[in-house]
Amino acid sequence: MENSILSLLIWLPIFGGGLVVLLGNERAVTARWVSLAISILVFVMSLSLWTGFDSSTHLMQFVEKSSWITHFNIHYHLGVDGISMPLIILTTFSTILVIAAGWEVIQKRPAHYMAAFLIMEGLIIGVFSSLDAILFYAFWEASLIPMLLIVGIWGGDNRVYAAIKFFLYTFLGSVFMLLSLIYMYNKSGSFSILDMHDLSLTVAEQAWIFWAFFMAFAVKVPMFPVHTWLPDAHVQAPTGGSVILAAIMLKMGGYGFFRFSLPITPDASLQFSGVMIALSLIAIVYIGFVALVQRDMKKLIAYSSISHMGFVTLGVFALFLAYNPNSPEGAFLGLEGAMVQMISHGFISAAMFLVVGVLYDRLHSREISTYGGVINTMPKFTGFAVLFAMANVGLPGTSGFVGEFMIILGAVQANIWYAVLAATTLIVGAAYTLWMVKRVFWGKITNPAVQTLNDINGREFSILAILALAVLIMGLYPQPVIEVMHVSIDHLLHQALASKL
Repeated sequence: MENSILSLLIWLPIFGGGLVVLLGNERAVTARWVSLAISILVFVMSLSLWTGFDSSTHLMQFVEKSSWITHFNIHYHLGVDGISMPLIILTTFSTILVIAAGWEVIQKRPAHYMAAFLIMEGLIIGVFSSLDAILFYAFWEASLIPMLLIVGIWGGDNRVYAAIKFFLYTFLGSVFMLLSLIYMYNKSGSFSILDMHDLSLTVAEQAWIFWAFFMAFAVKVPMFPVHTWLPDAHVQAPTGGSVILAAIMLKMGGYGFFRFSLPITPDASLQFSGVMIALSLIAIVYIGFVALVQRDMKKLIAYSSISHMGFVTLGVFALFLAYNPNSPEGAFLGLEGAMVQMISHGFISAAMFLVVGVLYDRLHSREISTYGGVINTMPKFTGFAVLFAMANVGLPGTSGFVGEFMIILGAVQANIWYAVLAATTLIVGAAYTLWMVKRVFWGKITNPAVQTLNDINGREFSILAILALAVLIMGLYPQPVIEVMHVSIDHLLHQALASKL
């Protein structure tokens, strides 16, 4: 089973989604249970990647390779290292929560809704495990289709506009990536990503390829100024769509910088690191202030996601300025912190959107002004909401603190002012998050409708409790996660610092 575990993780949810579609909406109860069973099975299977992983090597593990399109030397080539493996487990974990969260809420075509998430799960796992560039690109583009349908069918009143904007931004950005992959194939005769890591490229070639990758990955993260599709997509998406978009799909952009930009174009990454750091700091600081003035809870959390993901790109590109041959810990801390931040943000953003989803399911409003004094009628729910808000702020003891602290420590080695600017998000983040908590949960009941609210049921409690445990365990003891990625990050650091000139 070990030799084909990645294929099983990719194709089982895809074919399972097809089965759920065949069950149809007439058998909605069966479709729900089959979807949940498949998502749990895929998650349990994905844990074998963790238990069987050798964290002492940077080499790819669980490798599968067979010919696909022989004329162009394209292979069905899969494998994982310490960078991709945690992201796959985050994907399988999040899918269970999304299917459980939509259990009673989704009444319109429930079978198709569940199927879309299962299919998307398989495609995203394909993105994180592909070692052939064309296979990677195929999974990368295909993963847009289920999300387009989720936003476009089950979204809000302006869902078609948001879905098309999301698709056009991400699809057009990816075209430049495809062109760069074809260029490297013509130069080397191979579409293997690992071969591309070793490909010799001039300064000019690296610059063009770097910006081609930037167009694809920056849109996905999303980085300033190509971030404008995200708030629209989040506001219009159903709760499950927002969870997967924030927890998983944004990480595909960060993963692209790790897997492609740093090892393939190290000299261009160094050359343009100042630009990337500037864009990251704008996202962290400016977008934080944008979040401060939002009246829609989903929009506030969407902008918060952009700000927090700015930490990821800061950690990635600050390494060039933080690196000191006598003391390389600063560069390493920033890069490793970026990975930890991606995993942590997956938990926290999922939790925050699920919290908003619980309120929206009851009063069908995301406006902060609709609420007030929710703690009086929903004390259990408020407890979870405040915990996740504290994690979003970066409170020590929660997962939100670990990655950001590591990145700030790394940024100090690069430039003290980068660290100071990045650290302002702890203040601004506290401002917009606590301002929302104060107006929604604390105080007296200001809207008679809030008086009618019922506290969370057993299903909702279980979902939020699982996420609360994840946030606290990673916040208090992040070592197991850091350990599996440590050697792979160290190898990536050496690749990024090794000039190809």
